[in-house]
Amino acid sequence: MTHDRSRPTDRDATEPVEVQHYGPSAHREPYRASWQAGPAWSSHPQPSTRDSGTRRGLGAVPVISLAIVAGILSGTLSAVAVTNLMDEPITQPGATADVSNDADPVSEVRIDESSAVIEAVDRVAPAVVLISTRVGGVFGGASGTGSGVLYDAEGWILTNRHVVEDAETVIVALSDGRTFDGTVYGIDTLTDLAIVKVEGSDLPTAPVGTSRELSPGQLAIAIGNPLGYENTVTTGIVSGLGRNIQASDASQTSAETLRNLIQTDAAINPGNSGGPLVNSAGQVIGINTAVSTTAQGLGFAIPIDVAKPIMQQALDGEDLVRPWIGIYYTPITPTLAEEQDLPVDYGALLSTASGGGAVFPGSPAEAAGLRDGDIIVGLDGEQLGAETDLSTLILPHAPGDTVTLRVLRDNAATEIEVTLGELPADAE
Repeated sequence: MTHDRSRPTDRDATEPVEVQHYGPSAHREPYRASWQAGPAWSSHPQPSTRDSGTRRGLGAVPVISLAIVAGILSGTLSAVAVTNLMDEPITQPGATADVSNDADPVSEVRIDESSAVIEAVDRVAPAVVLISTRVGGVFGGASGTGSGVLYDAEGWILTNRHVVEDAETVIVALSDGRTFDGTVYGIDTLTDLAIVKVEGSDLPTAPVGTSRELSPGQLAIAIGNPLGYENTVTTGIVSGLGRNIQASDASQTSAETLRNLIQTDAAINPGNSGGPLVNSAGQVIGINTAVSTTAQGLGFAIPIDVAKPIMQQALDGEDLVRPWIGIYYTPITPTLAEEQDLPVDYGALLSTASGGGAVFPGSPAEAAGLRDGDIIVGLDGEQLGAETDLSTLILPHAPGDTVTLRVLRDNAATEIEVTLGELPADAE
């Protein structure tokens, strides 16, 4: 099965592009994806055949299809002020992985690009795996394939959620011919990521870098298993950063918003889902997740720093959890500030396009006294901006941490302390 995503248009780069998944969901009432920047995510792609591939746009809205090849997506996530980049890179010493600041700079560039690509692929490709899944019985069941990357020698694999969610059987194949039964250790409640575990030791691992210092124009290498062609390598550049896309399946029964993605023109095809995006130093900088069905050279990857917290939680034997405030918000741009006569042209406006409440009942935000119409302009002394939106600043924290928000209300600034909760797996 496969899932592609988006079509570019002249638009504000901070506004989410609408995306489409393959296949109807068997678990949801029909949901009509809205064209808005509300940070509420849900995702439920359905498995289809390995080489299926077209999806249609949603009216005049740009369309991106998730490059999914397996798994039925079910469950919803609430994107509530939680999304982006971590500060600490994970390095790969061998048998165990840990979060540290010792990774080589992601911006490292080699003079000989061809040699750089070959060396980078040599470092990473042995750790790229083919993931085959099966849902249902022999009759009426569905199967699919996707990619993943080993980040720890004891058999820990990072992949896309849509590749493995709801799979009853998971088979992991290495490039050296070995195969293992896989277990889905955990599904990310934040974005399209999952952790798979196989029982093995001294397995090949990919060096993990950081997406913190990426720059448009630098070399990007995608490795995966498109349409079952194992360890396919494509190259391009980092085309853009901080991209937002809105994903829904072909039947409009589910939708999710993915924020602050890496845009690349390295070819990402059906089957690349869950495979690594790599820099010239041979370090993983992202997990490939989406590709346009209607445009050339328009692919998206989840920054590796987004994945690091759950990667470490898995190594520590913990449940995969994310911090949660409990709000819907719209990132403020100069255009939005002018349209709505806002006092600032940056920050997070607590609002929804539908006119519903922006503060979740019973959430940490409600307990702290946040209200619809509040504008959050800073967190723990750091000002929000295009590169540091609210979700970016929250992600490094853990549930139970207390953060201080600087809030504009009725044109007056105030500071509000919020104790972060745990992002519910089924929040709507």
